[in-house]
Amino acid sequence: MVNFVLIAVCILAGMIFKQTKSIHPDAHKGINTWILYLALPAVSFKYLPKVQWSAEMLFPILSTFVIAIGCFFFMMFYSRQKGYSRRSRSTLELASGYSNTSFIGFPLISAFYGESLLSIAIICDQTMFFALSTLGIIAAVKGGSKSGKVSAIFILKRLVTFPPLIGCIAALILSQFIDFTFAEPLFDKLAATVSPLVLFSVGLQLKFNGWKKLLPQISASMFYKLILAPIMILGLALLLGIKGNVAKISVFEAAMPTVVTASIIAEQFKLNTKLTNLIIGFSILVGFITSAIWYQIIEMIF
Repeated sequence: MVNFVLIAVCILAGMIFKQTKSIHPDAHKGINTWILYLALPAVSFKYLPKVQWSAEMLFPILSTFVIAIGCFFFMMFYSRQKGYSRRSRSTLELASGYSNTSFIGFPLISAFYGESLLSIAIICDQTMFFALSTLGIIAAVKGGSKSGKVSAIFILKRLVTFPPLIGCIAALILSQFIDFTFAEPLFDKLAATVSPLVLFSVGLQLKFNGWKKLLPQISASMFYKLILAPIMILGLALLLGIKGNVAKISVFEAAMPTVVTASIIAEQFKLNTKLTNLIIGFSILVGFITSAIWYQIIEMIF
């Protein structure tokens, strides 16, 4: 319950500060810098060294990339049909292909399934983060360029200099040689700043005026993220014969709303931040309802 209240408080605080002009108009850029360079890398160092890897854990990893790749094709056909620009298409890809697997996903999993299954959720979260740092950045770079065409070298350069990806890779490699137990209190404190600051940043940029004009894009995004994506993972689990908790958590995480970090990436690469933030806001609200429905469906099938 505290997490749900925190979501509302942080987003509303950002909106109020913005409307009352109590904060600098570009304050969100400074906040985003903290998140990208310190908080998000700390998340990788906090969770990745503790993950217990096994063959069964390949399904949550596979699921995350299936959703991202499926979103690419879905938005490609949808954008072509509607005649949208490359920038709009990239915005929709970024806002629709990546789940809020931690801040929304973790508390909902704890509420519906218990904290013991968070170990599976962590796999989903870190894989999602890796996919966002690679496939998501590629989509953002292509959409943010004027021509829509970007060289492989340029994309590679942006990838290898993207702080969260560096943190993710560093955590995977260094944890094999160094015991980071002594630094866990530091990682805990830094990682704890991600959700409130990201949501506050979203609130600073969030404006609901003009949402009616963007309703088709918002609806298409939520249709894929909240309905089609979990259907795909459910079908994949049945096809591959994956059962039990791994299947349950993978499908449930696929049904989560849009990850709020998409707003920061959209702003950094000059995509449509207004559309991204509206999708985040609406998907969180609607996601609370659809996640409860998906829980019932998952329990009936698995």
